[in-house]
Amino acid sequence: MIIHSLEWKDNKLYLLDQTRLPGTYVYLEYSDYLKVADAIKNLVVRGAPAIGIAAAYGMLLAYQNLSRDCQDIATIEKRFLYAADTMKMARPTAVNLFWAVDEMIKVFKNTKLENIYGALLRKANEIERQDKEICSRIADQGADIFKGKKHLKILTHCNAGALATAGIGTALGVITRLHQHGQLSCVYVDETRPLLQGARLTAAELVSSQIPVRLISDSMAADVMKRKKIDAVIVGADRIAGNGDTANKIGTYGIAVLCKYHQIPFYVAAPFSTFDFSISSGKDIPIEERNPDEVRMVQGIYIAPKNIPVYNPSFDITPNELITGIITEKGALKDLERISDSHYEARKNIEAYILLNGNTIYLMAEGRLVNLAAGDGHPVEIMDLSFAMQALAVSYLCEHEKELRPQLYLLPRELDEKVAEIKLKSMGYEIDTLSDKQKEYLGLD
Repeated sequence: MIIHSLEWKDNKLYLLDQTRLPGTYVYLEYSDYLKVADAIKNLVVRGAPAIGIAAAYGMLLAYQNLSRDCQDIATIEKRFLYAADTMKMARPTAVNLFWAVDEMIKVFKNTKLENIYGALLRKANEIERQDKEICSRIADQGADIFKGKKHLKILTHCNAGALATAGIGTALGVITRLHQHGQLSCVYVDETRPLLQGARLTAAELVSSQIPVRLISDSMAADVMKRKKIDAVIVGADRIAGNGDTANKIGTYGIAVLCKYHQIPFYVAAPFSTFDFSISSGKDIPIEERNPDEVRMVQGIYIAPKNIPVYNPSFDITPNELITGIITEKGALKDLERISDSHYEARKNIEAYILLNGNTIYLMAEGRLVNLAAGDGHPVEIMDLSFAMQALAVSYLCEHEKELRPQLYLLPRELDEKVAEIKLKSMGYEIDTLSDKQKEYLGLD
């Protein structure tokens, strides 16, 4: 059975009520953005990508209602932005929510009044369509990591499947692709307390897809890693800081620590939009604390004293040094130790952020990810280079972007460094201006 987390139909949003799964499959109808915000807050819809899509349609509903009740554009804008703030506060940790709402705001502000509704509808549809495509690409990128391997045993935590996205999922997308390739032996699913997303949602998805699965309690993970010889752990993410620190469902950090001890690869699968380049590390990610009764109760029945104090964070932070790689639609980012303050810099003068990773350089400029491009989006070609050469090229590009704006073509590392020197000079970079230490570092002395 194909499971869809949401659907836009007849100018209304329909959300699968995930709080009632797996026992009852029912879609709830929404025509009011405030109720959509409540649905996000109360986990009727959950999972970072699905939350973002639901929020986009929620903003469409907000404008739909505002334009019917008011004709003054200034008033409509004020109320539309208020609706945006309300939507964002529904789940403050999920960066995809903020991103999707901001995308809708951009469309609103850059469209003529008579065209706003159609433009907002197209943008919401686009966000949903893109998520489906992104999920498929993440699945492909993740499957490539395990190329040639058979009889894999994978452990996952919480739910990062079709119920959390518009497509086949992120972490479960990778798992599904491995199953399609005949590489899976079994998937071990943490039940994921306190709300049991693993037991209620992930297990149901895998059973529905006829993927071999075993459900375990969270406290069994260490023993399963030891006895069952888990090959890898794959989880999703709600927000990833600039240095690779990752916020995901509470319990993820503990799983990562166990992986470190048992020497098991620990992968995060998430859209690149899950990166929040406005924050440098996980310590700046806001962590939502939820209703204590989520811990005190199960299915409406108290399993603990009614008034016992409860600590109930919805997420925890896994530091980048525990993460083997982050699987995105653009590839798998590895060696996350390199994404540190010295290699990840905010260049405020051109409002760009740099992420250096392995043999690839990514430049974040105005919210777009491109392979090492100038701030104005000039096309570039990037080939294998030493990490040092990459760092130098990006540094020069950013520092001299306004004057140079080059189309930057770089050479493979196999070529003589002197040829690289000539190439850099031909682009306008004066090697003579480098310090002796820089020259020595780059092999150009």
